[in-house]
Amino acid sequence: MILRLARIVWVITRYRLDTLLPLARMPWWLRGLFTLSPLRLVPIGERARGERLRLALESLGPIFVKFGQMLSTRRDLLPEDIADELQRLQDQVPPFPGHQAMALVEEELAMSLEDAFAGFEPEPLASASVAQVHAARLHGGEAVVVKIIRPGIERVMRQDMALMYRFASVLARIPEARRLRPVEVVRDYEATLFDELDLTKEAANTSQLKRNFKGSPLLYVPAIHWGLTHRRVMVQERIYGVPVADTAALLAQGTDLKKLAERGVEIFFTQVFRDNFFHADMHPGNIFVSFEHPLDPQYIAIDCGIVGSLTREDQDYLARNLLAFFHQDYYEVAALHIESGWVGEETRANEFAAAIRTVCEPILEKPLKDISFGQVLLGLFQTARRFNMEVQPQLVLLQKTLLNIEGLGRQLYPDLDLWSTAKPFLERWMKERAGASGLWESLKRQAPELSRQLPELPVLAHQVLARTELEHRQRRRQVDAMGGISRALSQRGRSQRRLRLGLLLLAAALAWQPLSEWAAGQPWPALAAAALGVLLLAWH
Repeated sequence: MILRLARIVWVITRYRLDTLLPLARMPWWLRGLFTLSPLRLVPIGERARGERLRLALESLGPIFVKFGQMLSTRRDLLPEDIADELQRLQDQVPPFPGHQAMALVEEELAMSLEDAFAGFEPEPLASASVAQVHAARLHGGEAVVVKIIRPGIERVMRQDMALMYRFASVLARIPEARRLRPVEVVRDYEATLFDELDLTKEAANTSQLKRNFKGSPLLYVPAIHWGLTHRRVMVQERIYGVPVADTAALLAQGTDLKKLAERGVEIFFTQVFRDNFFHADMHPGNIFVSFEHPLDPQYIAIDCGIVGSLTREDQDYLARNLLAFFHQDYYEVAALHIESGWVGEETRANEFAAAIRTVCEPILEKPLKDISFGQVLLGLFQTARRFNMEVQPQLVLLQKTLLNIEGLGRQLYPDLDLWSTAKPFLERWMKERAGASGLWESLKRQAPELSRQLPELPVLAHQVLARTELEHRQRRRQVDAMGGISRALSQRGRSQRRLRLGLLLLAAALAWQPLSEWAAGQPWPALAAAALGVLLLAWH
């Protein structure tokens, strides 16, 4: 831990990451510490701040590289220049030795490689921050790939996560950095990262996505071999296709790039709204295009370690928000945000709508093909943050995926009109959701529960009526009891007043002689005051 911390301090010093902190807004003791720090003796150099941050993360290793990749999607939190630079982080890291990979596979599968595979390639096909992939062949002759978690990665990750939490807690004390919610960002990253260490979760996500697109001409997902899949090893059907970023190869085989770009958009909205289960890591390295049918192209998706889903309420509100944007109905957008709870109830819809109009109107005045759908969504989130909107994690994941899809689509076909592709889909989905077919589907979903509860309805109705009658009788008894208590207290009060008056008259009678002699020698104001006092005492 100490050596790792020393390494991190050295990298921070080398790339002068301290200059990224807003010193003027830091607590006085931290400001003084950085002012007197020897770090200031190290020259900053000519590199921009975003480039220095990217190089530092690359130097610190795969965990920090992946953190930088995740952070690059939080454009709602980062300055534009830093987010752009972090997007350049590559997911390729030096592989670990092949003999280690083979030993780990044998240990995880509890069998020899010869028993598990007819052939296994020691040299990896690809190497990423958390795992690497090897080619293999099953005894039945089927070509597969074997994904293997890096040995010892979990221990290193836990050390690095502990340091990240400490650093984030320091940042959280700085007013300017507190808005970035550094502790929450690290916590989200930790959950995502440690989920990727369990390859059975990725295998389950892959199977679900494959089932959702079974027989679809849009998307093919390779099959999982569950008998050879464990926590640290996953065996999957090997796919053959053109990397989606290789535009030259796609053109060489005659691929219809316009149709391919539009299908990417359709796949995204199908996953989000039809299936409510979307691949949330759709960068070009995880997407291929089948060699077959270039005029009717089909995507191939791999690496389903990160997936997202929305609640039914979020689906409805998101679709209605997007449709309101298509119609430039900003008041409806504002009202939906308030209704959904994404901004506080005290937010005034007209002020929120005016702020959204100011940000989005210049964008929407452009030709449709020049409008970035993701940037409009980003502008909405940035505007909503001014009205104390807490950025929803599921929406941030969705925004990241949408930006990836849109960027990929425009790379394939620069004139892609994502709006005209998405609008009919959303309108059709809303019509199906709110129309007769949607009502019928809802009834079908609830039919088993309704059929179970239907025979119990007479008994439940009788129980409700009996409980209502019992509560009514109890309330009547309580009212009668309170009335009795009130009458008793009133009668007791009258009895006490009569007792006090009798005692007063008795005392006056016994003291009449002395009092009459005393009164004979007193002036009339004193006698009047004494009489008034006696009357008040008797009245009380």
